[in-house]
Amino acid sequence: MRKILHHHKLFSDKSEIYLNARPRYPKELYDILAKLCKNHQCAWDAASGSGQAAIDLTKYFAEVKATDISEQQITNALIHPKIEYSVQPSEATTFEDNFFDLVCVAQALHWFDYEKFWPEVRRVLKPNGIFAAWGYSWFKIQSDIDNIIEHKFIKIIRPYWAKQNQLLWDHYINIPVPFKIQEIPDIEMAMSWDVNELFAYLHSWSATKRCMDVLGTSFFVEAYEKVGRAWGKPDQKRKIVMDFCVIARRNEI
Repeated sequence: MRKILHHHKLFSDKSEIYLNARPRYPKELYDILAKLCKNHQCAWDAASGSGQAAIDLTKYFAEVKATDISEQQITNALIHPKIEYSVQPSEATTFEDNFFDLVCVAQALHWFDYEKFWPEVRRVLKPNGIFAAWGYSWFKIQSDIDNIIEHKFIKIIRPYWAKQNQLLWDHYINIPVPFKIQEIPDIEMAMSWDVNELFAYLHSWSATKRCMDVLGTSFFVEAYEKVGRAWGKPDQKRKIVMDFCVIARRNEI
């Protein structure tokens, strides 16, 4: 029988891999969110993980609060004098009422208990403050490499995805958000990676961890070897375009 772990333990177990392998978000995203915000005193990065979004928010806000339920993720987080990290659930925080100009969730909105999370966001978000969430999932490189990854990797790990990931794959359209919609232009999220950077990223997936626990690592090694032959020189950089989605809402009173 497959061993089932809570999702935050999956990411905690490989927090250093997660920190080093996960891509950074487009600068254009933060530029747009900053323009939507009327003030730029304090932002909350909920379910921050190791702080990929929090570190970028420091360029736009005087203070950033970053929380995560995983102590190990916070321990390995990116340090910055503007960021205050704490271990606490997003659904019940110790923050003051009407405190944040921006509340954001990067790559994690699909994990929350919405009946508890939305009242908490409304409590801590300033009137007319902005809530934003974004995430990325599948990617494209070139057709022959994409086909190898699909058949030798993604099909194998598919049964090991947590069901919540479908919400992200559907671009969060099935999550009711109780604030006023803000229009966001299309944003491209693209990375320039060599084959080792790509597979470090694939290794950071929670479904990869689950699958390795059951099947071992041979499928991963085989996929790496087959992609490597199609890739060419291992240090050759290729453009990886992510399927990226963003939602933004205003806390209008």
